[in-house]
Amino acid sequence: MKKSMILLLAGICMASLLASGCANKEAVKKEEAVVPVSSAAKVEDAKPVEDAKPVEQSKAAEQDNEIKPAQSEVVSAPTTEVTPLVPAQTASAALLETVYFDFDKSDLRQDARDVLSKNAEVILKSLAGKKVQISGHCDERGSAEYNLALGEHRAKSVQKYLTTLGVKAADISVISYGEEKPAVVGNDEAAWAKNRRAEFLILN
Repeated sequence: MKKSMILLLAGICMASLLASGCANKEAVKKEEAVVPVSSAAKVEDAKPVEDAKPVEQSKAAEQDNEIKPAQSEVVSAPTTEVTPLVPAQTASAALLETVYFDFDKSDLRQDARDVLSKNAEVILKSLAGKKVQISGHCDERGSAEYNLALGEHRAKSVQKYLTTLGVKAADISVISYGEEKPAVVGNDEAAWAKNRRAEFLILN
């Protein structure tokens, strides 16, 4: 009886060992079959993605390289300078030269007469119908009242001479600024000589 029981238990143990061994082998086989396939699949699936990124990045870099020169060309393109419009009065007055006087004098020197002859020609041909203003100026020596009067005498001398050259007196007006608007700031003869003058302004 004991022998039969021992044999039965030994048989059960052997059967269970065989069953567990087979199950482990099948499990190992299944794991060996599943793991390489899944990892291989993942590696194969991952490779195209990794290869695609450099391609996309290189395409993006090429696009950037194509765009950057265009942008730099736009930035570096030379801009056209816009020349400011010159007021008509300034442009017209530039055609008329300034005349100068001796110290404490309002009579015209020969060089002033030559300049006024040219100015009269410009007024008659290029500025026909325009109103011209003559402003008389003085250097800083003398009182303000005296210089205002002297400036007026100088402007009237110019006006009178222009009328002898054919310019209508109605087209010429005079004004005196005395020493108020010096052309050159200075306290020497060079500055004073530039300030003793009569200038022209086109009014319309």
